[in-house]
Amino acid sequence: MSSGGTVLVLAGRFDPTADLVVEELNRRAVPVFRADLAGFPQELVLDATMGPSGWRGTLRSRSRTLCLEAVRSVYYRRPARPRVAEGMPGAARAVAAAEARRGFGGLLLSLPCRWLPPPGPAADAEYKPLQLRLAAEAGLSVPRTLITNDPEAAARFSGTLDGPLLYKPFSQVRGTVDGRTAAVYASLVPPGMLPHPDIGTTAHLFQEWVPKAYDVRLTAVAEKLFGAEIHTTSESGHVDWRRDYASHTYRICTPPPEVVRGVHRLLERLALPYGAFDFVVTPEGSWRFLEVNPSGQFGFVEQATGLPITAAIADYLEAEK
Repeated sequence: MSSGGTVLVLAGRFDPTADLVVEELNRRAVPVFRADLAGFPQELVLDATMGPSGWRGTLRSRSRTLCLEAVRSVYYRRPARPRVAEGMPGAARAVAAAEARRGFGGLLLSLPCRWLPPPGPAADAEYKPLQLRLAAEAGLSVPRTLITNDPEAAARFSGTLDGPLLYKPFSQVRGTVDGRTAAVYASLVPPGMLPHPDIGTTAHLFQEWVPKAYDVRLTAVAEKLFGAEIHTTSESGHVDWRRDYASHTYRICTPPPEVVRGVHRLLERLALPYGAFDFVVTPEGSWRFLEVNPSGQFGFVEQATGLPITAAIADYLEAEK
């Protein structure tokens, strides 16, 4: 049994990706304390005192107790925000929620241990304009991109391209429309649509369409890289593979040396030990960077290919800080 302390897993209650990591740590007999920030302050009780050697105390759930000074690492997998009692008056509830984030969240961030990923850098990395610039500086090939709320600018940009124009949301957009689940994916802009007045309603991201032989999901865990080609047989999946998982076939691949160097440089610039990278590989074999997700899922790749991504994450969390 491991004697190096407890891994604190901060994740939603129903998260299959976090489940994989917890199961692997349990298999290795590494102590795990799993919690969702949404449980604070109604289900989680914090008792911490600052002393000469730092914070000492406990975090208690209804069934378990975590000794704060025994935390060896934190797996930060998209937990919800602290959720205060709904019966409080609106203004008081807002204050209590802010205090919970800064007090409870701040205490967790102060623990002297490694995080995968660290929340601050992970939040910064969610900004696609930032990651695109840093990716280009790291030596990765980035498609020509426009960010605008000017319909005429979008039309002019489209006119400079040799091929189709692609629209992409800045973040995951999901919701319900007329009672049905809906999502916004990357999509080709039909000829003649631009300029369109709706572009003026908010920021829009447009990119040149990169002809592709296939997509690649490249998962990075510290210095380890796990590459998987994603081949799809559907038209919608060819534009954005997230639209049609049922059409996928996967194949393990090895990224070119220049991509390996660029990925490690980008992770260093973003201060991240983990990243789920998406690339397009052209028919000529050129790798084009699309984006990196600092908390991206990996289970579907591991299940399809057998790549030991969960084990690599567990290695990182189990290692001495």
